[in-house]
Amino acid sequence: MATMRVPDVVPSPAQDSERLRKAFEGWGTDEEGVIWVLGHRNASQRKKIRETYQQLYNESLIDRLRSELSGDFRNAVILWTLDPPERDAKLANEALKKKKKGIQQLQVIIEIACASSPHHLMAVRQSYCSSFDCSLEEHITSTVTLPLRKLLLGLVSPYRYDRELVDPNVADSEASVLHDAIKKKQLDHDDVVWILSTRNMFQLKATFECYKQKYGNHIDEDIKSSGSSDLVSILGMVICCIDTPEKHFAEVVRNSVVGLGTDEDSLTRAIVTRAEIDMMKIRGAYFNMYKTSLDSAVIDDTSGDYKDFLVTLLGGRL
Repeated sequence: MATMRVPDVVPSPAQDSERLRKAFEGWGTDEEGVIWVLGHRNASQRKKIRETYQQLYNESLIDRLRSELSGDFRNAVILWTLDPPERDAKLANEALKKKKKGIQQLQVIIEIACASSPHHLMAVRQSYCSSFDCSLEEHITSTVTLPLRKLLLGLVSPYRYDRELVDPNVADSEASVLHDAIKKKQLDHDDVVWILSTRNMFQLKATFECYKQKYGNHIDEDIKSSGSSDLVSILGMVICCIDTPEKHFAEVVRNSVVGLGTDEDSLTRAIVTRAEIDMMKIRGAYFNMYKTSLDSAVIDDTSGDYKDFLVTLLGGRL
């Protein structure tokens, strides 16, 4: 389901480090060399390259990339080169530091909490504490207002069961609880937050399916009919990230490239964070939803080294 491609024969971390070092030397930077190495290495391989580069040259690869590259290309390469938990902690911190915290700013928290494994979420929380001298929960508490704070804290705090276990009776019962809360427009009810925060993803998908069978609409449709508040939009995003994350990220890509200008931050986040996870599914969802190619949309809306790097992560170059 990943699109990023690793060559059959992978050079050693020392060889990759030497190739990167040469790309940084002389007049100007060999951006193609940087893309060729980092764009075709998985997370564990990139970690070994960072460690080896530090040992060989006594400097941080991330710092060197920051000084050698520029613009959206630099941002994308650095995010890609970081450990995934460290990367997501950085994205969450940047979102929480923004003065305005609406749907677009907070969706990264939803993605980390609802479209990632419980193990990854725990790793992000640990990285957050190490990197920013406070917990993710503390930062949410101090910067996000109710009722969004209540929902976000519920989503990032627990450790969900990570195996396929479904109880049909629980699905039936909790579908009724969710329907009652939505009908009464009590979207931040304790029961709603508890169900969405603690049940494993397989159980929640069964609950959403049971909801549809019992009440005729997908739960997301009924939530949207409750109004137009940020809570309604965020809760709909939570449901989508749990039930069909590929559709959520297809929409993120679509929203980043339509209209005047490109939202490079959102486009970068979607491709960099999902290229090793489910970008093939996102690509399929994009075509089904918008009747056009995700790859073509990215190519048409970006340029230069930034475009070349994103295309590489989409599997277009090897």
